Amino acid sequence: MSQTISRRGFSLGVASGLMAGAPLGECFAQTGRIKTTIANAAGNLNLAVQELLRQQGYMEEFGLEPNFLNVADGAKILGGLLGGDVDSSMMSGFGQIFPAIEKGAKLKVIAATSLAPSLGLFTSKPEVQSLKDLEGRVVGTGSLGALLHQLVVALLQKNGVDVSKVRFVNIGASGDVFRATTMGTVDAGTGEAAILEDMSGYTVRLIPGGNMTTELSEYTYQAAWTTDRMIETKRDILVRSLAAQAKLYRFLHSPESREPFLKARAKVLPTSPQSEAIAQWNYIQHYKSYATGLVMSEERLRYMQQLNVDLKVQNAVMPMSRVADMSLAKEAIELLEKSGK
Repeated sequence: MSQTISRRGFSLGVASGLMAGAPLGECFAQTGRIKTTIANAAGNLNLAVQELLRQQGYMEEFGLEPNFLNVADGAKILGGLLGGDVDSSMMSGFGQIFPAIEKGAKLKVIAATSLAPSLGLFTSKPEVQSLKDLEGRVVGTGSLGALLHQLVVALLQKNGVDVSKVRFVNIGASGDVFRATTMGTVDAGTGEAAILEDMSGYTVRLIPGGNMTTELSEYTYQAAWTTDRMIETKRDILVRSLAAQAKLYRFLHSPESREPFLKARAKVLPTSPQSEAIAQWNYIQHYKSYATGLVMSEERLRYMQQLNVDLKVQNAVMPMSRVADMSLAKEAIELLEKSGK
């Protein structure tokens, strides 16, 4: 089961049939599987990959019955986790959790999901010929400090752009930002890098230096994260969920995933042409950026925090032990390999 939840409607849309910390016996579905509620980012690629996970039945193989919530704003995922409405996020940006941890929130990154951004920075404005040209202009992103905003800031800073001279506007999820960019509502915005394979039919073009996959390879695009309370009370559910994710990523990187991926994407994005789906699958095969081993390095965690410090939304880089627990990722890989699935 999956739902797409708007930023405004997150709290109303959560079907929280299980309470945080409830005994496992209360969380079993009629099938004998354990229910778990997962909030993921609502980007087009995430929707397709999540549908592939459902289609392949990997969560069910590990004894789980997932309820997926697709949320357009990472800040709302944070609120849902802290409120106990969801168990975890398995595929979403996570830069916003470090300031929350610094302020006392009990959260942990428990695995890597995607090790490189799958986006580019596009424009429909002929006068925008370089990233530097965005000074004094409007750039569409998500909420300030969340994934899309942090990505764009990191890219611009790396290329010597004075971000204090750029006006960032919260448009929503990545698909919303791209539509605003094609319509010229903003001077630039993010879009899927996969379309670079064939730009015919688009009214936008990539700004030189705007391919985030190659320009920001040190940026961990998405991660799995949850609360300390969930780790304490639902560790087994989290480990099983991560094992299913790892199996998904390994399958997704294989040639055998082509037709299942195209089928999954067509189901969640029925109006999208197949050429876009093929380009996206080719992109995945070329870069293989999903974290098949799940464990995120201390260096990557430090880099993500330093971006927040540079943006002045976080005071200092915190030690790994305070912000992450990779033991669940290691247990998930062990479970996957022992299961032989």
